[in-house]
Amino acid sequence: MALSRLGDYIELVDVRNSRGKYTAENVRGISTSKVFIETKANLEGVSLTNYKVVNVHEFAYVADTSRRGEKIGLAYADNEPCIISSIYTVFRVKKESLLLPRYLMMFFNRAEFDRYARFNSWGSARETFNWEDFCNIELEVPSIEIQKKYVAIYEGVLANLRSYEKGLDDLKLVCDGYIEDLRKKYKLEYIGPYMIRGNKNSLNKVTNVLGVGQSGFIKPQKKPNESLANYKIIEDRAVCYAPPLYNILSDAIHVYRGEEKAVCSPIYEVFYCSEKLNSEYLLLWLKRKEFKRYAEFYALGVRNTFDYDLMTEVKIPIPDINIQNRIVDVFKTMNKRKEFVANLKSKISVLCPILIRGSILEAMGGI
Repeated sequence: MALSRLGDYIELVDVRNSRGKYTAENVRGISTSKVFIETKANLEGVSLTNYKVVNVHEFAYVADTSRRGEKIGLAYADNEPCIISSIYTVFRVKKESLLLPRYLMMFFNRAEFDRYARFNSWGSARETFNWEDFCNIELEVPSIEIQKKYVAIYEGVLANLRSYEKGLDDLKLVCDGYIEDLRKKYKLEYIGPYMIRGNKNSLNKVTNVLGVGQSGFIKPQKKPNESLANYKIIEDRAVCYAPPLYNILSDAIHVYRGEEKAVCSPIYEVFYCSEKLNSEYLLLWLKRKEFKRYAEFYALGVRNTFDYDLMTEVKIPIPDINIQNRIVDVFKTMNKRKEFVANLKSKISVLCPILIRGSILEAMGGI
């Protein structure tokens, strides 16, 4: 089967949000995971009239390929339209009777495409994969009947993913509602009386050094001191965080779970919860946006730190420990589903090259 030039099948689209039909709620960014994502940009006071509209069945990609982990940001609007920054490129398939947009998305959702895009990116300060080079991509295009066959398999997997994601959204809504309901049923209490401060590694016996990152406990990047006597001991159910405000705002606060003792830098705050307060229940509150706003308001000093004393003054509803345990169990279920959804998403990128290769082999009479 002969190679075809991609530019013969696609065309640029440049529709602007000139009448303001779409609002900040419709603004999206583009991920290297090949999906549209909620934007992180501050849109306060920003005019959206020059933003580009991406309609259903259209694509968008980021020409700048620098500092993206050897991947290219590209996404396909399969469910609803959105608007994106004017610096991004929007395009669509000219004739869906020759090339299905979803089949093309399968082609893009492969590591081979990312490698090709990076190899063909040019520039000094910033490397870009421009539109001309994009159109010069060569690909094998099977018959529309074969495309439909393999797209059906792909869409079946996506349908399962959307089903799990919807169930996850529903469960999150229930969890958030449960937390808010506690505010109405129980008075707010200072957590200070329920906190027990951690000890230092004064005997210098514990040598397993850990730090706290956004995703959990991690090995520190810097070499620790030769003597760990001033380090703080972390045991099972310890709450650990670094006082500088940016650590709290970035979710770098966690509960340690493990039988093996560890130690962390003296800059960290380490404490335990009494038997009347579940440490993971407390963490649910400390991860909420409301707490982050509270911490940002009360953080003190030039470095904006939220130290142990400030933490003791935090107020939350503290119901019976059995109720706390049940709430934690529900959130654990939600987190397990999150992991399952993330795992399923990772499988899609593995599936796409298999389906593309299968369709090409079938078109060549190989299967």
